[in-house]
Amino acid sequence: MNRREAIQCGIAGVMGVAVSPTNANAQRKAAMTQKFTRDELTARLIKAGELEVLGGPADEIASYFDTRNFRFHGPGGYQTDYAGLNAYFESVRAAFDDRSIRRGIMIVEGNLIACQTWIEGRFVREFTKSPAGSLPPNGARVTWDLINIFRFDDDGLLVEEFVRTDYRTFLRQLGAAGK
Repeated sequence: MNRREAIQCGIAGVMGVAVSPTNANAQRKAAMTQKFTRDELTARLIKAGELEVLGGPADEIASYFDTRNFRFHGPGGYQTDYAGLNAYFESVRAAFDDRSIRRGIMIVEGNLIACQTWIEGRFVREFTKSPAGSLPPNGARVTWDLINIFRFDDDGLLVEEFVRTDYRTFLRQLGAAGK
């Protein structure tokens, strides 16, 4: 197994998918026939994030997702579908002003993108979907510091997202330390 295959197996291992060097070769060949380039997938991911965080027409947001099959896998075993993800971001947009999203290092392999993400906003209204339940605003500038792995289908639609974050720091910023 060469370094590239080892990295690919590592990403797949994080996703709970068994990948052998032979399977990795098959995946690489399949990736070569996908409809979108790495730059196009990256641009789609960035735009989808901007629409969810900053807000946009529901049909435009939906155009970046496989809305029937999308699955979100978060910290602590939390799982939801496209409707649940949208409900979360609706609560973010309702609770936080001056929102922004930026992506850091992005690693693209076939239909997978692993990246750093920072979402920021000023906490000015009740946050109904915090990890600790509904919380009153504290006026603080809050930063979500995330590591994401996204999976796209061959049509360039998001079908899966895996997220890891530090909830302790996030809750402290929200004024909910100890919850």
